[in-house]
Amino acid sequence: MDTLEPTDRSTVRRNRKRAVTDRAVLHALLADALLVHVGVASPHGPLVLPSAFGVDLDGPDDGGSLYLHGSVASPWLRAAGQPVCVTVTELDGLVAGRSGFHHSMNYRSAVVLGTARDVTDVGERDRALDAIVDQMIPGRSATLRPSTRKELAATAVLAVPLREASVKVRSGGPNDEPEDVAAGIWGGHVPVRRVLGDPVPDSDAHGDVPAEVRALVQASVQAR
Repeated sequence: MDTLEPTDRSTVRRNRKRAVTDRAVLHALLADALLVHVGVASPHGPLVLPSAFGVDLDGPDDGGSLYLHGSVASPWLRAAGQPVCVTVTELDGLVAGRSGFHHSMNYRSAVVLGTARDVTDVGERDRALDAIVDQMIPGRSATLRPSTRKELAATAVLAVPLREASVKVRSGGPNDEPEDVAAGIWGGHVPVRRVLGDPVPDSDAHGDVPAEVRALVQASVQAR
C-alpha cells in the first residue's frame, strides 16, 4: 500500500494542490516529528491532547502501527475500540505575504484516522515503549534497564493503524496578487528549523554524555 487517502474521509479537498499521496512522505514526517496531537471523544466533549509517540511501520495494524502511551488513570487512554484522530505538524517556515490574506506558513502535516487498539501482548508492548523512547532519542532504549512490573502495570499503550491518513505540504514564498507585487511591498518567507542545544547533565549524572545523545545533537547541528 504505497498511496495515501484510501477512504473518502481521509481525502484532502481544501487546497488540494498541497495534498501528497506518496505514503513515503508520511513515513518521513513521522520519522522527523517528536510530538503528535490526539483527538478523542470524551464525556465532556471533544478533547485534543499532545502526546509522545512511536512508530512501527511493520507493526500488526493495517499500514503499520502508531503507538501512544500514558498513565492507565488517564481517561483519554481508555479510548481503545473508539475512533481517534492523530495529527502531526512540522513547521518549516513563516510566509510573509504582501497582504494579510496571503500570510501563511510552510509546513508538513498529517492526519491519521483509525480505531485505537489496546496493546496487551507483552512483546508488542515492550517494542512499542522502546519505539516511543527511540522516537525522542534514537538508540536510547537499548541502553536502559528493562521496565519493572510496577511501571508496566501503570502504563497504558494504544496502537492506531496508519492505513487511513492524509498529508499536506506547503513550501516556498507567498502567493501574492500581481498588483501587490507591483506595489513594491516586500514579500518572502523565513525558514524555521528545530535546533537542539548542548546536553545538560543531571546534578548526579555519572560518566560522559552517551553516544546516542551526542549523535542526536550532532545531527541537529549538521542540519542547520
